[in-house]
Amino acid sequence: QVQLVESGGGLVQAGGSLRLSCAASGRSFRNYAMGWFRQAPGKEREFVAAISYSTSNTNYADSLKGRFTISRDNAKNTVYLQMNSLKPEDTAVYYCAADQYGSGGSSESHYAYWGQGTQVTVSS
Repeated sequence: QVQLVESGGGLVQAGGSLRLSCAASGRSFRNYAMGWFRQAPGKEREFVAAISYSTSNTNYADSLKGRFTISRDNAKNTVYLQMNSLKPEDTAVYYCAADQYGSGGSSESHYAYWGQGTQVTVSS
């Protein structure tokens, strides 16, 4: 089992950047694919990015490619989401999730473990 805690959210102006972190506790972090999802007010939760457990292959929502970058540091049991050129429509609660031995898919159903989320607000 793994516990996930997100951090790094906050208020930023449009065009700015934020880096989210997700710290995992428990053993064998390297055996988990990690994903980021987000949920805006009044909308369903959506896939943002994911990184596989073995090869660190990455996967992004098409609309976010080029602005968001996911990475992981297995020595620190942490996954990151670097968000650049932020837009007001990026405002959401951002969640990280873990999928044991996963390939980094975009479906929520792949992920058994979830963090509590961190709020990102982008002002215009």
